[in-house]
Amino acid sequence: MKRIIIKLSGEALAGDKHTGFDEDTVRMVAVQVKELVDDGYEIGIVIGGGNFWRGRSSKNIDRTKADQIGMLATVMNCIYTSEIFRSVGLKTDVLTPFMVGSFTKLFSKDLANECFEAGKVVFFAGGTGHPYFSTDTGVLLRAIEVDADVILLAKSIDGVYDADPAKDSNAKKYDEVSIQEVIDKNLQVVDVTASILARDNEMEMYVFSLNEENSIVNTVRGNFHGTRVTV
Repeated sequence: MKRIIIKLSGEALAGDKHTGFDEDTVRMVAVQVKELVDDGYEIGIVIGGGNFWRGRSSKNIDRTKADQIGMLATVMNCIYTSEIFRSVGLKTDVLTPFMVGSFTKLFSKDLANECFEAGKVVFFAGGTGHPYFSTDTGVLLRAIEVDADVILLAKSIDGVYDADPAKDSNAKKYDEVSIQEVIDKNLQVVDVTASILARDNEMEMYVFSLNEENSIVNTVRGNFHGTRVTV
């Protein structure tokens, strides 16, 4: 693998605070990504917005507007995280599917490829740019568009289980599972739309805990303790 897209959950970046950012956690991610970039890997980043916004839980906000707020939350996350990445010596660009003034650049495959070739970490913010699609769908879409080799899903949980391990002490963790089984059993690795994109475009995913020490680098180098989602 050479070109890797990493999906970071907003909640994982918030650390124990569960909201906003934990700078030590974000810096830890930045240091790992720099190690990979220095080794010649091309890295794209997608970040969820859950540390700022869970608008779908409200019955008083129109779904389209709630999703638009969520897209802006991901833009804030990417701008903040990209600055922490720069503080450790990385070059970055933030690309969005809609104009955000001078804060970001408008996404295109050609521009993303130029950024990768220049050794930049590319942040894909704003999801798909449309309501009713999650950042799960956004990460699959961008990975497919830029011909990524694999997606890494860095979460607050250490893999894929057959039940919620926080609620069921007998939940079984998968070392490997096919994307079709994820769909059939509703294992919620990513949402259904994203799962079908992964299946139809043969995009493998690795699910692991962001909280495990050096987990991103270890996953890329084969010292992997999460769940491999095969195609």
